[in-house]
Amino acid sequence: MEKDSYRTIAQASQEILYKNRKSKFYGYAYPITKEHQVKPIIEDLRKRHPTAGHVCFAWQLGVNTVTYRTNDDGEPNNSAGMPIYGQIKAFGYTNILVAVPRIYGGTKLGVGGLIQAYKTAAQLALDQGVPIERYIKAQFKLSFDYALMDKVMRLIKQLNLTIDQQKLELSCELLVGTRKRNEEKVMAAFRELHGVNCKKVAD
Repeated sequence: MEKDSYRTIAQASQEILYKNRKSKFYGYAYPITKEHQVKPIIEDLRKRHPTAGHVCFAWQLGVNTVTYRTNDDGEPNNSAGMPIYGQIKAFGYTNILVAVPRIYGGTKLGVGGLIQAYKTAAQLALDQGVPIERYIKAQFKLSFDYALMDKVMRLIKQLNLTIDQQKLELSCELLVGTRKRNEEKVMAAFRELHGVNCKKVAD
């Protein structure tokens, strides 16, 4: 059975600083829902740490179908992005980005040292995050005459739906949401309500 919930963090974590032989590793974790959110965050971190030689990161999106990316940003192959991604997996999170800007301290750490440092910075950043369970939502567009408003609202309350958008005129339109696992039940309930058109909104 497909999952309809996932673990992520409630909001962006506090900045952490991990030092290793005078190199500074700053760890950040951000909840994200789309890939296009990544680039502006990384650009912002480059501005925040103009002396950082590398801003390495990893992200993962999705629940039943997962996509992820890792980026070493000029560090030796798999010495930064993959250790960061390993921590995302270890925490069991998805829809998350973890980034670690590094300011070089003058002493080379070697590949082993880098792996350990990026892993630790990512772990500390994720430790700062507040875990939260989120649900995958199914949305429906309801169209009906104003006269049916009471019946529709009663059913919305009964099914514990969220009202995400509304247009209330002589003919009304509501955008309502529920946990994905309840979508069949919601469709069936509104099908029985004469005069209401219930259409699932594409994911």
